[in-house]
Amino acid sequence: MAEEGEIMDLDKEGRMAALATPEANTRSALLDPGETDLDRSLCHLEFFLSVLGFHPYSSFFNCLLCVSSFILFGLAAPISTIVLTRCPRGCEVYRVQRFEVSVVVFETLLASVSLGCISRNLFKYGIRKFLFVDQQHGQVDRFQKEYVRKIQDFFLLLLWWILPCFLVKIVREIIRFGIISQDSTWKAVVVLLFSVLSWIYLTTVFLSSCLLFYLVINLQVIHFEDYGRLLESDTDTFVFLEEHVRLRYNLSKISHRFRAFLLLVFLFVSASQFVALIQITGYNEIVSFTNSGDLAVASVVQVVGVVLCLHSAAKMSHRAQGIASVACKLHALLTCSSSDTSQVRTSSCSNLEGIHAAPLLITYSESDLESLENVTVHMNTQRVSSMSSYNKRQALAMYLQTNAGGITIFGWTIDRVLMNTIFFLELTLVLFVLGKTIVFTSK
Repeated sequence: MAEEGEIMDLDKEGRMAALATPEANTRSALLDPGETDLDRSLCHLEFFLSVLGFHPYSSFFNCLLCVSSFILFGLAAPISTIVLTRCPRGCEVYRVQRFEVSVVVFETLLASVSLGCISRNLFKYGIRKFLFVDQQHGQVDRFQKEYVRKIQDFFLLLLWWILPCFLVKIVREIIRFGIISQDSTWKAVVVLLFSVLSWIYLTTVFLSSCLLFYLVINLQVIHFEDYGRLLESDTDTFVFLEEHVRLRYNLSKISHRFRAFLLLVFLFVSASQFVALIQITGYNEIVSFTNSGDLAVASVVQVVGVVLCLHSAAKMSHRAQGIASVACKLHALLTCSSSDTSQVRTSSCSNLEGIHAAPLLITYSESDLESLENVTVHMNTQRVSSMSSYNKRQALAMYLQTNAGGITIFGWTIDRVLMNTIFFLELTLVLFVLGKTIVFTSK
């Protein structure tokens, strides 16, 4: 009887568990315990980019909404403000909006370049492959906290850069509102709303694209810092070589994806600054906050975007170049501290012929990069096993010295040398413009 009672209790507990299972499954589906912090951060980032229009190809409705938003806030609104504030050359409103046409033109150009380049990459690769946080190499769990922190920094930086510029923009628009309202109040209200909404949209699109490049680079910095720690561990040299090939391959893909965006941004921002310089130096009246405040805000936003791109690219290039010095230092320390003199005497590089280095040293094109997603490094294990520890470290140091990698634009590595070159070219052009526009006459 006792056994029958125990069997009945077990059956009762089993039926209760079976009845409770659907509810438990429903609760687990609602809570989604498999979703990580990184997944939620990526969803928030993707939704934010979709709202701005960076992901227009997910559906026809989204595509229509993105195109409509750009036409409304990027083209119709700024053109309407210019048309509504037109007046004869000598009027006060004309002096207020003296530099507004050039500002609107370059803001629209930069926003269109940002939307076109970033949207193409997001549609082609998706948000995970675009940021290189996919599950391909099994490193998401290790770097998940760093990934989430970098994505949160994306939103914080965007807020910190837009907020002060927005306050300056509002003050300037209020001043213009007071001037236009003397003629027509409804016209002043329309100009104020259109100008502010258009500026918020165009500025957010441009800075978001620059910060996306900044985010992609900072996520790769995490991997290079981890690679520097990996070099200090007692690991097989082949592991170091294979990991560096993968990191350099990722940098090559980033350079190919962003090269057109970076080049166009540099050109348009430089052109905008020179047009503004020519307009200011050729303006005969007093330059004040009322008539040039919009120009100042636009210049700050454009320079901030360029600085973010240059700083992140140069930071990544120097991190990649610094890996070679770390490897050489460790190689020298291990060689000097080694008591095995036979390894030092066998420092000839003749044994390096066993490495099939051709697949590692080729600079691939974009089509080659896409076709070699899953390429792994193959080596002659029989000959590698016969190499001494010294020769392995020497081969790795030589490889890292000649294949440092970095962010490039059509072969030009973005580092301090290129930044100094750009600075002196810009300074030369500025001095040339000032020499042609500012003339001192002596009586």
